[in-house]
Amino acid sequence: MIGGSEWLDALPSGFIENLGGRGHFVKWAPQLQVLARPAVGAFWTHSGWNSTMESICEGIPMICMPRFTDQKVNARYVSHVWKVGLQLEKGLERGEIERTVKILMEGNERKEIRERSSRLKEEAKLCMKQGGSSFRFLDSLVSYILTLESFQSQAP
Repeated sequence: MIGGSEWLDALPSGFIENLGGRGHFVKWAPQLQVLARPAVGAFWTHSGWNSTMESICEGIPMICMPRFTDQKVNARYVSHVWKVGLQLEKGLERGEIERTVKILMEGNERKEIRERSSRLKEEAKLCMKQGGSSFRFLDSLVSYILTLESFQSQAP
């Protein structure tokens, strides 16, 4: 984010060393493949629409940290409407991060969030399969676009 700096420079001094092998940072990762791994307990996301949908389609609870535009609305839906994740309300406050991770990884609330995430994943699958609402609307959009193409080819 800062011109001329290495991508890990933004982390506090000693942060990686303090992980003690309990975590790993990479500059880029294949997000869909990572979310599909059974070991993933939660997904920390900026709550952009693509990341939100990818998490929903894999049934992974989210930790939402929106920055701007649609991310704030998406995070609100995830945390307050669908209830398949939690939004960090105070930014990067250590205690809130710890509390949020513990809620998503332990206890009864975790189970409820996971169950809702699984149900939403199944609903998304139904929408995307042949005959589902997303499938039909996409098919309708493609048909409409194709009529525009043939309309333009008939123009003088």
